[in-house]
Amino acid sequence: MFKKRRKEKNQIIEPGKELMFNNRFLLRLLWPLLVEQLLVFAVGLIDSVMVASVGEAAVSAVSLVDSLMILIITVMIALATGGAVVVGQFLGQNKETEAQRTGDQLILFAMMLSLAITIILYLLKDVILGGVFGQIDDDVMAYCNTYYLIVIASIPFISVYNSGAALFRSVGNSKISMKISILMNGINVAGNAILIFGFHRGVEGVAIPTLVSRIIAAVLVIVFLRKPELAVHISKPFCWRPDWSVIKKILRIGIPNGIENSMFQLGKLILLSLISGFGTVSIAANAVSNAVCMIAVLPGMAMGYGVVSIISRCVGAGDYGQVRYYAKKMIKWTYLSMVIINILVVLALPFIIGIYGLSEETGDLATMIILFHSVCAVLIWTPSFTLPNVLRAASDVTFTMIVGVGSMWIFRIGTGILFGKFLGLGLFGVWIAMIVDWAVRALCFILRYRSGKWKHPSVK
Repeated sequence: MFKKRRKEKNQIIEPGKELMFNNRFLLRLLWPLLVEQLLVFAVGLIDSVMVASVGEAAVSAVSLVDSLMILIITVMIALATGGAVVVGQFLGQNKETEAQRTGDQLILFAMMLSLAITIILYLLKDVILGGVFGQIDDDVMAYCNTYYLIVIASIPFISVYNSGAALFRSVGNSKISMKISILMNGINVAGNAILIFGFHRGVEGVAIPTLVSRIIAAVLVIVFLRKPELAVHISKPFCWRPDWSVIKKILRIGIPNGIENSMFQLGKLILLSLISGFGTVSIAANAVSNAVCMIAVLPGMAMGYGVVSIISRCVGAGDYGQVRYYAKKMIKWTYLSMVIINILVVLALPFIIGIYGLSEETGDLATMIILFHSVCAVLIWTPSFTLPNVLRAASDVTFTMIVGVGSMWIFRIGTGILFGKFLGLGLFGVWIAMIVDWAVRALCFILRYRSGKWKHPSVK
């Protein structure tokens, strides 16, 4: 009897049952997501180089306002993820009408919420620039004001784009959002180059292309979503009346995810203020390390979006055998991609450090951090960040939020202050604390997954 039970426990899929997705479908979903993540990183890097040509005051202004924009966009991405989970679960139940209605409501609510946020940010402009950003030089403040006025207007458009991209992923067609992303980022980079180097504009040379590119991306998303051949498309005529019963289902996933991601961004800002007190060497080494380590986890981040799309469909179908099968498969793929990318990062490290032209002390510190990060990323990052996406896709968002927020404040921030400031480990101590946070998250999510308590009923 014991052997029989053990066999049943280890068995993932019932014999003879057809798989929901083949490898070709998975690869067709995943590679555009990787391209999108690479674009975001590359364009951010190019933008920073272009802004640097305007002057240090411009760099500071763009950085300050972008820190706020990242927080807002993070909230909107969380909302889009909530919609994608609900749509995916409905598709798994073969309820295309409900999935389509959810898509309509996601786009509508994203518009409503982002417009409300935009209006509030304009009304509170002076409070935010003067109070939140603190005492900054007059030239930086002037640049902040200009950049703020233009870029804040792009919030509704980037919100619609993110919501549309989430819907494309939910039906397994991430190639459309990738193409729109390529065009959006191409317009952004080209516009920056023309306005900054051709017309010698200041921060408006960065802000205007950002606004224009996001408007175009939002329009294209709507155009593509109106195509009736898509499993989830915008209804004709579009329903402008909010259906709060559907919106509540989206928010049930989106709000905890938004809280977790917002706290994550806030924690990064707190630690950045701590690092700034360690001196110029630490600030420069941290900036370079962050840029390089972002590359080291890009494949994993792309896989995370794919996990939500695939697992939510399996959960909707009520087939937890296939949930476990695809979770195991995609976690293996994530590990493999992390091994490959981090080997490349380590091999290219001398070249990367050389490009930045760092001092010997700064270069040595950055090298030590990046090597440490690469080893830990290969071992720990996947269960810490990919596995919780399996739980989120199964609507287990409250648990992931509690673990994410609790681990961030207790281990990443608390231990970071302890190691970095009080134990005298400086910047390296802050990075050690980050890995401690990863380890705690990984342990909690592995235990949760093994317990099976994440198996919540799918949406109805």
